[in-house]
Amino acid sequence: MSLHVERITSHIGDVGGIPIQRALPNKGRRVIGAWCFADHAGPATLPPERRMNVGPHPHTGLSTFSWMIEGEILHRDSLGSEQVLRPGQVNLMTAGHGISHSEESLSDRIHLAQLWIALPDAERERAPSFQHFAELPRCSVGGFDGTLLVGDFGGLRSPVPSFTPLLGVDLVADGPADAVLKLDAGFEHGLMLLEGEIEAAPAGHDAVETIAPGTLLYIGPGCESVELRCSAASRLLLLGGEPWAQPPLLWWNFVAREPAEMQDWAMDWAREDGGRFGVVEGYNGPRIAVPPVPALRKP
Repeated sequence: MSLHVERITSHIGDVGGIPIQRALPNKGRRVIGAWCFADHAGPATLPPERRMNVGPHPHTGLSTFSWMIEGEILHRDSLGSEQVLRPGQVNLMTAGHGISHSEESLSDRIHLAQLWIALPDAERERAPSFQHFAELPRCSVGGFDGTLLVGDFGGLRSPVPSFTPLLGVDLVADGPADAVLKLDAGFEHGLMLLEGEIEAAPAGHDAVETIAPGTLLYIGPGCESVELRCSAASRLLLLGGEPWAQPPLLWWNFVAREPAEMQDWAMDWAREDGGRFGVVEGYNGPRIAVPPVPALRKP
C-alpha cells in the first residue's frame, strides 16, 4: 500500500487585525490527529492603533495552543488568568466544559502559530484550565534547531500535556540544512511551512515535495521518517497525532459531536453572564457576539 501524501493550501484571512494563513480545517483535510485548527499569524509589523485585539469570545470541547515566535500578547480568561506570552513560550488553555478569553498584542511586531486540539469524548466536559510554559525542550538535527512543543521527539518529552497521543515540533534553519526526522508510523503528520522553502521527502513516497509558506504537506500513517532539505533560512511546524476514527464537528469557536450542541452553546454565550463560558474581567472593550448558527452536518 503506497503512502498517502497530499498538499493543502491555506486560506488567507485576518484575525484581530493580523494577517493569517489557515491550514486547518480545510475542505479536503479537517484534522491531523487531534489538531483540528492551525493558523499562522504574521509575521507582521503594525502601528499601535492596529495592534491585534481580539475581544472576549467562548470556547468549548478543545484546547487552544498558542506558540509565540515574535512579539508579546496578553491573555485574559474567565478563570481570572492574566498572562503575557513571549517568544519561545506556549499558552495552553483547555476549554473543556467552557471558557472565554481575550487576546491583546503588546508589541507592534507579531508572529505566532495558533493551534486548536480537539478533546476526546472522555475529556471534553472537563473543568476548564489554563497553563503557561515558559521553557520547552530544545534539540538540534541536521542543521535545524528544534523546540519540542508537545509530545515525544528525539529522546525528549515536552512538559505540555495532551489527552491524546500528539506531536508538535518547531524546526528552524538559519541557512542550508539537511535532516532526516524519525516519525511514529502510527501517526499521521503535517509539515506546515512558516518561512522560507523546504524540500520534503517522506519515506515510502516516490517524489520530493517542495513546500513554501501557505502550504501544509499531509503525510498519512505508515511513514517512519521524512528528509527535510533547505538552501536558505526556513521555519516549519511538524504536527502529528493518532488518526481519529471520526473527525469532530467544528464551527466558530466550538468543537462538538452533534449540530444541536452548537445551538445550545450559542445561546449560552448570548446570555449577559456568558452562561457556561463566564466573563473575562479586566478587558476594556466589547465581547465578540455569536454569529447565527448555520445548518450543520456531522463530518
